[in-house]
This record gives sequence, C-alpha cells and structure tokens, in this order.
Amino acid sequence: MKLLAGTSGYAFKEWKGTFYPDDLHDDAMLGHYASKFATVEINNSFYRLPKEHVLLEWATQVPDAFTFSIKASQRITHYARLKPECASALEFLLKNTLSLGAKLGPILFQLPPNLKKDIDRLRVFLEMLPADRRYTIEFRHETWFTDDVFDALRARDIPLCIIDQPEFASPIVATATWGYVRLHRFDYDATALKMWAKRIGEQPWSEAFVYFKHDEGAGSGPPAVEGFVKAFGQ
Repeated sequence: MKLLAGTSGYAFKEWKGTFYPDDLHDDAMLGHYASKFATVEINNSFYRLPKEHVLLEWATQVPDAFTFSIKASQRITHYARLKPECASALEFLLKNTLSLGAKLGPILFQLPPNLKKDIDRLRVFLEMLPADRRYTIEFRHETWFTDDVFDALRARDIPLCIIDQPEFASPIVATATWGYVRLHRFDYDATALKMWAKRIGEQPWSEAFVYFKHDEGAGSGPPAVEGFVKAFGQ
C-alpha cells in the first residue's frame, strides 16, 4: 500500500519555532511543508476556492510527486446539500482544480452533520461526478452507514471517508481500491498511532491518504504525521 500522510492545512503561524523555522516567511511555508510530507489537505477551499493562478503558483512550490487534496465548497455540500442545483458550483470546482495538473489528489465532499441519509439524492449526485477524477465523501450522520450507501460508493470506486474525531467517528469500511482517512483528534499517543497504522495497513487499498488535525495540540499536526508514518513502516 502506498501511504500519503499529511495535515489538514499547512499555513499555521503557530507552527513557527517547532515545525517551521522562526524566521520562515509565510510565503515559504508550503515549500518547507512539502519538503517533509507528500500531501496536504486544503480546507480553506470549503469557504472560497483559490483562483486558478493561486493553484498554479502552489504547484510550482512543491515536488512533482506532491499531492493536494481539496475540500469541496460548502455551496455544494451545505447550501445545495448535494441537490442538482449544485451543478454550477461543482463545475467551477472541477474546472479550477485542474490547474494543479498531476498534483491534484482527491476532492473531499464533507456533508453537514444534520444531513441524514438520502440514497436517491446521493446516487444522482454521484452521476454528476466525472469518472476521470478521484473523490471521497465524509458522512457525518450515522444513518448513512448502510450497505446500500456503501454499494453506491463501490460502484464508482469512491472511498467512504474514514473520520475519527472527539464527537463523531465513522465505521472503517473499504468501498474503493484506495482509502481516505481523517484522524482529527488532538490526543493520538504512540499507542493510538500504532493502532491506526495497523487498521489502515489491513485494508485492501493500493493507496491511502491520511490527514491529521492541523491544531498545535499534543499529539496532533506534524508530530502525529511523523509518528504515524514511522509506525506504519514498522
């Protein structure tokens, strides 16, 4: 299994003096981050998708093998709630993200916690997604975790986003040939990292994207990524 591990976001001034050098200019953060990790999950795109020239500039600052995962706009997931009226926002997202070229990874659709299962709505939405791109869906209401939902994802080789956070956790179910995992607690110690490394390593995936919470707290952010990668390789 190919592992790509990183954090949800990278531009955090709180990391200066620990992960980033004290005197590192903000514009140099991405390049420094990409020298340590193979991927990053962009979360600000949930509120406002970066313009094409910004994405093109990002692509020049990272190695060829680096991968950006992009969180989809709230206009798709929270305002339109996956209904067909999200089509224009989805088209804009898909067009802009092409600017990243080969460095574009999965697009994450994170649903709101109050959106309960609607299998027909999900199936219609999945048909709107071009087959030549990679996507993952994070459900945050337990009603979605059923076989018909899993089967709908499998039919498109779309992984269920595995989420682990203090207030909510998803089941670990493989619905694609690759996986996407968000480990968003603040307190992953060495034992927890080894446990997650084992769980992920047991999945039938050819590739796994794993992202840790971007907070500065103990066991989170870059230290957790480093500990996880070490545990995964053992």
